[in-house]
Amino acid sequence: MDAHQNDLAQRLRAARDTGVPIAPIRDLVGVADVDAAYAIQDINTRDAIASGRRLTGRKIGLTSLAVQKQLGVSQPDFGMLFADMQVGEGEPIAMQRLQQPKIEAEIALILGQDLTGDELTMADVLRATAYVLPALEIVGSRIANWNIGIVDTIADNASAGLFVLGGPAHGVAGLDMKDAAMVMTRNGETVSTGSGAACLGHPLNAATWLAREMVRRRRPLRAGDIVLTGALGPMVPVQPGDRFVATVEGLGTVEALFSETSA
Repeated sequence: MDAHQNDLAQRLRAARDTGVPIAPIRDLVGVADVDAAYAIQDINTRDAIASGRRLTGRKIGLTSLAVQKQLGVSQPDFGMLFADMQVGEGEPIAMQRLQQPKIEAEIALILGQDLTGDELTMADVLRATAYVLPALEIVGSRIANWNIGIVDTIADNASAGLFVLGGPAHGVAGLDMKDAAMVMTRNGETVSTGSGAACLGHPLNAATWLAREMVRRRRPLRAGDIVLTGALGPMVPVQPGDRFVATVEGLGTVEALFSETSA
């Protein structure tokens, strides 16, 4: 194991455990060294699994072309989802579980089949998808002031935090995920709008990219995995006491409630 990468992974774990963010690490990794950033993410993934956390899926980030341009990249990134990151609808979310939280509405896939083999296509992803649900992802950053580049966010598990799945669950037949309109409210006021097209042109484009990337990295997606396909509209900062509701056309609603206090 690379000692330098291990040290940076430990810094990120300490930031997560203490709630005290750290300075950006991109200059210590290499501002464009994506493979090194994923190596740091892998170190913390192995540590999480060794400590008893259960891997349940992946999240896709940087699915907005505008954000990709801002960070100087030409593809999304991904992070790991663990069982303890999922929050039930209506379950108050304690603010102390969050770090610099922001929230975004997404479309989630639940896989019914493994996604293995070379040159996976959107048709393969469609066949493998058992259920589609609306979702809210609460992203967070262990990097101070969200001062992130591509290397910072990848090493930091793609800025993953918590997530909520809504419903009802749908099969893929007849769903128009590309043009599905999304409206997200905070305490009854609209704060984010968008559609499936905002997610790399189509949420299944993002999921297909992820499936191929996981095969390339010899960690293919498996039946039962949850895939958060990426933001349908702009992310919004979270404050104590907030109630967010996202409605995704054709899929239903999903709600997240946050505790009144920050501690």
